[in-house]
Amino acid sequence: MACGPSPTPEGYRVTPTEPLPARGPAAPGAVRPPLPVKMVIAGGFGVGKTTAVGAISEIEPLTTEASITEVAAGVDDLTHTPRKTTTTVAMDFGCLTIDPTLKLYLFGTPGQERFGFMWDDIVEGAVGGLVIVDTRRLDDCYAAVDYFEHKGIPFAVAVNAFDGRVEHTLEEVRWALDVSDGVPVVVFDARERGSVRDALLVVLELALARTER
Repeated sequence: MACGPSPTPEGYRVTPTEPLPARGPAAPGAVRPPLPVKMVIAGGFGVGKTTAVGAISEIEPLTTEASITEVAAGVDDLTHTPRKTTTTVAMDFGCLTIDPTLKLYLFGTPGQERFGFMWDDIVEGAVGGLVIVDTRRLDDCYAAVDYFEHKGIPFAVAVNAFDGRVEHTLEEVRWALDVSDGVPVVVFDARERGSVRDALLVVLELALARTER
């Protein structure tokens, strides 16, 4: 199923100047297009962001992967991802139709701090974020957690179960990241479509609850 046109003429940049008006009733027999909603998938280097977008997207995902050179390998920690040969240098993009009324547009951020200057453009207009973490190197996701907290954007933490194992309990992860009880912390498998969908729905519910306050 095609995603259709970008949510806005400017691509992924969304800058609302006033609250969106409520939708009126559709004309008899009219087919109303689904409401486009932007969501960001973030996290450190090699935690599974590109994998998650690829697993869930109903279109061939747009990726901006580049080969990891010897120079980059000296900067990026490949200890836990020795088979990783590429890295995202701009963003990943995919989409998912939740139901006939709602479609998610997914934007994955680059994991390295040297690409952090792109974050404001990628995240702008998003209703929420999913921060993927690898419990073997939790410190890699601190920047993403800090970013969403600073911006006041609803987010959830998704612990990627590498090799089907999680090294720490969810409460230990919550304590290590120092996130409030209002931030959901879940386990998921970035390779499994259903698991990724469930994690995204947690973020969506969080964002909807925020708008209803």
